Amino acid sequence: MTIPTFDGRDLLDVILPSVFAQELSGELEVIVVDDGSSDGTPEHLALRWPQVRVVVQPNAGVSAAMNRCLAEARGEYIALLNNDLELAPGFLESLASELDAHPRAGSAGGKMLDFARRDVIDGAGDVMRWSGACWRRGHGERDAGQFDRGEAVLSACGGAALYRRAAVRDVGSFDSDFVAYFEDVDWGVRAQLRGWSCRYVPQARCFHMGSATTDRPALGARHAMLLRRNGVLLTLKTFPLDALVLHLPKIVLHNAGWMRGSVREGLGRAHLRAWADVLAMLPRTLRKRRSIQRGRRVGRRELGAAITTD
Repeated sequence: MTIPTFDGRDLLDVILPSVFAQELSGELEVIVVDDGSSDGTPEHLALRWPQVRVVVQPNAGVSAAMNRCLAEARGEYIALLNNDLELAPGFLESLASELDAHPRAGSAGGKMLDFARRDVIDGAGDVMRWSGACWRRGHGERDAGQFDRGEAVLSACGGAALYRRAAVRDVGSFDSDFVAYFEDVDWGVRAQLRGWSCRYVPQARCFHMGSATTDRPALGARHAMLLRRNGVLLTLKTFPLDALVLHLPKIVLHNAGWMRGSVREGLGRAHLRAWADVLAMLPRTLRKRRSIQRGRRVGRRELGAAITTD
């Protein structure tokens, strides 16, 4: 089990008790990857949680920290957990059982509930339209059992998911150029293109504080830019060519509408910076696209089974 963290010392005192309370058939290895914290996280863990293996690296962003987690973990399954979670009993066992039952599932995620309002859904799997719009299923809805059926979804939130090591080897790591936001959806779509599914497991519950690390005033414009930029990069990299051509009007309308919304929210400059970044990163993005599209095992029609039309 791995937890990337940045200046989240106090958050770790919430998640770690729930981690060590998990009942598992095998040995539990807990690794915290500290991404250049300045709040004394490594020293705190050494004193308070000596059973945790701490890996310290210079600050490189969420995606890079998640990749370090993948590299450091051992075992057939790798759990990736945000530092702002609390796990319900049986969370990890439920996800592992689902992967055991579905050999072509590369990842699995559970029902994320709001930490403060535990009858409100934070996410029940990631979904995406052919326009490129992505969101967490059920986000903000009161939990009335509407997502109590286990099923295949596009991808799992990378902050509370279990990944099959064989799938990680096949698909590759998270795109560290994303820095933060949509890196988990990007991985999920790439996995779908390689023939790996993702499972939603409602009995695996956790409670999410929500952007406890990144949602700070000083970071607001920066992360707004990343969110908008990465949405475009995700579409450019992963959509098969026939999907890009067929759905280009939807993609253009979605991004134009997002720009209008950004202007209303006072984030117009951040959105323009996002588009400038997309242009600057285009050569590298196209190289990645060529690699992804050459290696895919399914096409638009098969991928379409995981794309929502709602």
